[in-house]
Amino acid sequence: MTGGAGRRTAAVVVNYESGPALARCVADLDACGVRELVVVDNGSDDGSLAAARATIRELEVILPGENLGYGAAANRGVAASSSEFVLVCNPDLEVPPGAIESLAAALDDDPDCALVGPLIRTPEGDRYPSARRFPSMVDAAGHSLLGIFVPDNRFTRNYQRTELEVPAGEPLVVDWVSGACFLVRRTAFELVGGFDESYFMYLEDVDLCWRLGRAGWRVAYATSAEVTHLQGRSTDRHPYRMILEHHRSLLRFASRSSTGWRKALLPPVAVGVAVRACLACLACVSRSRQR
Repeated sequence: MTGGAGRRTAAVVVNYESGPALARCVADLDACGVRELVVVDNGSDDGSLAAARATIRELEVILPGENLGYGAAANRGVAASSSEFVLVCNPDLEVPPGAIESLAAALDDDPDCALVGPLIRTPEGDRYPSARRFPSMVDAAGHSLLGIFVPDNRFTRNYQRTELEVPAGEPLVVDWVSGACFLVRRTAFELVGGFDESYFMYLEDVDLCWRLGRAGWRVAYATSAEVTHLQGRSTDRHPYRMILEHHRSLLRFASRSSTGWRKALLPPVAVGVAVRACLACLACVSRSRQR
């Protein structure tokens, strides 16, 4: 890696039963020349960790002894490293050469930028909407009610920024980026206390970017860096628990981020979130029967 970005970067991978994807991911990160490579394993028993250890002998592994959830596990990995920049990512990622260097350049070019995410593609090559805005009450309600069964509704498109024009040059300042992969400045991460560990799964990335913004930092989206995300390797194993955790996290973030008159809307929001969780479970049952 040119420019020395790798020597200033630690990579923290949070693993839970990701199968052969983990070994491929750590091999990619090692080829990118990261200075420290840490895997925090949340209690996998599928052989993924053994395969990764066989691939990278110098791999540092943290075993919490239980499934801490994504944010709490990532915090352990960041604490175990010391590099200036930290790449936090899922295990089911393909990270090509040059991606980390492009992300590091975005942080170097903007001292007020705390965190930057890459352009994430699906295995089919489509752009995943990983750079989003904090939704308005109208968009949040519309997305919650329609997003499960009519995913192409305008409220979901507004929230996910699916029609975002991807800039070819400078990084774009956004509200938040997906926690599936991002590079963060250690000083900023530590300043806000890292991930909030009260989120077991989902919304911990939204919350982190929200707190960074409140502390005066910027969050960016750098399309000069591209990664591929296989998605859903571990969450598919426990779909109903993930639905529950997702909606619990939605309520937690709504409660934390709502101010003024919006706080009065929290009781009906809670009812709406509960209804949405039931609908998501029904949709999951329907998909299972179709398969």
